[in-house]
Amino acid sequence: MKDEILTHLNDPRQLEKMYRTNKMVFKREFSTLYPELKGNTLADCWNERLNYESEEINRGTGRELLFVIIASLLAGAIAKLPAILHINEAFFYPRNIGFIIFPALSAYFAWKNKLPAAKIAFIVGTILIGLIFINSLPDVQQSDTLLLSCIHLLLFLWCVLGFTFVGETKNDVEKRLSFLKYNGDLIVMTTLILIAGAIMTGITIGLFSLIGFNIEQFYFENVVVFGLPAAPVLGTYLTQTNPQLVGKVSPVIAKIFSPLVLVMLVIYLVAMVYSGKDPYNDREFLLIFNALLVGVMAIIFFSVAETATTTKSRPEIWVLFLLSVVTIIVSGIALSAILFRISAWGITPNRAAVLGGNVLILVNLLLVTVQLFGVLTKKADITRVGKVISSYLPFYCIWVTIVTFLFPFLFGFK
Repeated sequence: MKDEILTHLNDPRQLEKMYRTNKMVFKREFSTLYPELKGNTLADCWNERLNYESEEINRGTGRELLFVIIASLLAGAIAKLPAILHINEAFFYPRNIGFIIFPALSAYFAWKNKLPAAKIAFIVGTILIGLIFINSLPDVQQSDTLLLSCIHLLLFLWCVLGFTFVGETKNDVEKRLSFLKYNGDLIVMTTLILIAGAIMTGITIGLFSLIGFNIEQFYFENVVVFGLPAAPVLGTYLTQTNPQLVGKVSPVIAKIFSPLVLVMLVIYLVAMVYSGKDPYNDREFLLIFNALLVGVMAIIFFSVAETATTTKSRPEIWVLFLLSVVTIIVSGIALSAILFRISAWGITPNRAAVLGGNVLILVNLLLVTVQLFGVLTKKADITRVGKVISSYLPFYCIWVTIVTFLFPFLFGFK
């Protein structure tokens, strides 16, 4: 696209057409060329258009703010249902914690994207199916399939949120990568909100205790229970109306943590050999090993989502490539360990779920690593990496749906 931009530099109509065809690639390639084009009036205008950031905090429209307030209150009300309706908390929260947050976020993006009634009905129907299903499962003390359904239901609702976020452009690579970037930005913003909330909670309780009022129980039951669900809703509102708030923080975090995680993984694998611990015979260690794998995968995805929107240096691509290679080794160990346990002790719901997840992750990592290698050898563009990740996301959603809704029946509610 660089050559096309240079060829049509004085053709505003063609530049606009190229921009609308692929905004992400256009912005990245133009940013690479701009140092050579400074002084050209049209190039200066495009640079301001692509990189302009307001220094003021955008409060959004009154309707949007009202929507966020109502969604936050509804999320808090759902969290309070066990106290209001005298429902057993041990029954309610493991099954329904996802319905406290995700429907509110899905409603926000459905409203923001102005989705048609048919899509909104599909989203609402999907959420209701999940709600009815999970609360209809037998209430037993020990059930692997129930636990798996509860855990994967959160991921299922996350998939529904992604479907709502993408909106009408369901096959748009840029939109899917934006969803991954939104998740990273949301984690940063929600963490900051929770830290501020924790400080305010401590100050408030401390001030009231000085004048003889012990408000801890009241505060936690009536303020914190509404504040916790409101944090991601407010975080979403801020990231969407003021992307500049975390737009510069998230790339820095990705840039810092990627090499740190790479070093940590290499040291961890070496230490694992010397410690004598292995995931083949230690079930708890295998669970922690898989949790590590999922966490590193999330970091890779987030880093690639950030990388695909900006121009990155060759060392940063190398870090992502090496991190992917090391993660493939981790994934291979985890996959061989679960296959060993299945061959030795038979198939169980947990082993089947972990096996499917590991296979998906390993294949995805291999595809991403091949594309990153192509970028390093200049045989592929970084956008190909983003395309691989975004195209693969539906496979995770399919597997999550299978584990959530079919595993209880396939394994007889064990």
